[in-house]
Amino acid sequence: MMLVDCLTDGFLAAVAAVGFAAISRPTKRIAVMAGLLAAAGHMSRFLLLQAHVGIASASLCAGLIISFCSMPIARRCHTPAEMFVFPALLPMIPGMFAYKAILATLKFLNTAGTTQGEAVLVSVVYNGLTAFFIMCALAIGAILPLLLFHREAPLGRTLHRLSQNSKTV
Repeated sequence: MMLVDCLTDGFLAAVAAVGFAAISRPTKRIAVMAGLLAAAGHMSRFLLLQAHVGIASASLCAGLIISFCSMPIARRCHTPAEMFVFPALLPMIPGMFAYKAILATLKFLNTAGTTQGEAVLVSVVYNGLTAFFIMCALAIGAILPLLLFHREAPLGRTLHRLSQNSKTV
């Protein structure tokens, strides 16, 4: 049953990513690759959540997987990796946590100074910080590999130079 849930999660993430990618009018190949990356990232996050890893940590791992997998695909398609990464990350945006934080904030404004207001404030802080940390984890997971290992990055240039030297030897 968990396999079906994981595959369903990946399929729905792929559909959402293709929809988000369609905004920038990509080629079919780019849209399909963004969908596959979204499915891989979302399924990995789903499996990590099932293994009782925190949602922010699972989102970081999913962002890293999407970013690392996008680099060879981007080289093969002669397309910037960002064309694949950002649509693939969008289905993991913590909309429900942000919505609950805003809703609790509005409730807090009506119940401030009461004992119920304290419980609502806890909900504001919990949901707001959860949304914030998930967004930070997704951003770090997506950007860090691109900054470190892209061919134009200092580390990427060094690695590319070393791979070229090993081919000539």
